[in-house]
Amino acid sequence: MIVSEASTAAAAPTGRRGAGVMRQRILEGATEMIYANGIRGTSADRIVERVGITRVTFYRYFPTKTDLVVAYLESQAAQESAGIEQVTASQHGLDALLSVASLIGEVSCMPGFRGCPFINAAAETPDPDDPVRVVVERHRQWTKTLFASYAAEAGAVNAEAIGGQVMMLRDGAMVRGYLEDPRKVADELRRAIQAVVTAGAVTA
Repeated sequence: MIVSEASTAAAAPTGRRGAGVMRQRILEGATEMIYANGIRGTSADRIVERVGITRVTFYRYFPTKTDLVVAYLESQAAQESAGIEQVTASQHGLDALLSVASLIGEVSCMPGFRGCPFINAAAETPDPDDPVRVVVERHRQWTKTLFASYAAEAGAVNAEAIGGQVMMLRDGAMVRGYLEDPRKVADELRRAIQAVVTAGAVTA
């Protein structure tokens, strides 16, 4: 059932906080749809209907679809970064990378998992200068840099290269978690990361 905008507005906080609540409400309503159906498969009309607002209200907070997709990806990036930082708290080197592998395995087993939201968005956005691709690249660069720092702590000779290889393993694991049995992802990813990092470590 669609909640009328009038009743929602009456119950919602007013002023700046109310505006933030409405923007978040729209973003949350759009997030599941974009992740499940893709960027092209999610129209403003469908979001408007799902959230129970008018088109005027939707465009007040997100003037273009690109604005919405950028906000969606920024939210996904913040959640993924927080998740990684949480599971690697007080960990270093190989242990931290293996914890990330376990997290990826856990995420890929969640209901409704459809792969990496950043890879999915990039596949629908061929222009590398598009704001959507800029957000994707920024988060991927953050992730690769983090992986490289962990590789350096583990004694990798060329930590940047190892970080890139671990990122490639991460990408493959996310795809495999969607296409195949996700229960195998964590163990296989952990073994692959350990092999890559060990091979690249400094030998005494």
